[in-house]
Amino acid sequence: MLCVMGWMTSIFAVPRALIYWKREHAKLGGFGPLGDLTIRLYRFSAGLGVIAVATGLWLGWQVWSFAPWVHVKLTLVLVLALHYIWTGVLVRRARRGEFRESDLFLRIFNEISVVAVIAILWVVVVKPF
Repeated sequence: MLCVMGWMTSIFAVPRALIYWKREHAKLGGFGPLGDLTIRLYRFSAGLGVIAVATGLWLGWQVWSFAPWVHVKLTLVLVLALHYIWTGVLVRRARRGEFRESDLFLRIFNEISVVAVIAILWVVVVKPF
């Protein structure tokens, strides 16, 4: 559970941090402390994400015998994992000083993860299948 919480913190915080990092980069004309913090948060949470996904797969197999609702949950977790990987691409670009995405895009990108997490929670609680 702690690994899931740590990974979710990064999924929610890093896209938002990219907005502030972009502003800091424009102000300083280069790499600043917010960039370092964002990179560290992303890297740290990568290991937490691996542990969370591995634990979820184990639970799906051993505890819930891959019930139909578990397939839906795992699909949504895959969406979150792809979101996290895409966030990593944005972080790597930002590290090079490339901020292609607008603040609006990053805000919407951030909210996609919120919707996915709400959907996951709904599937786990309701178990619709």
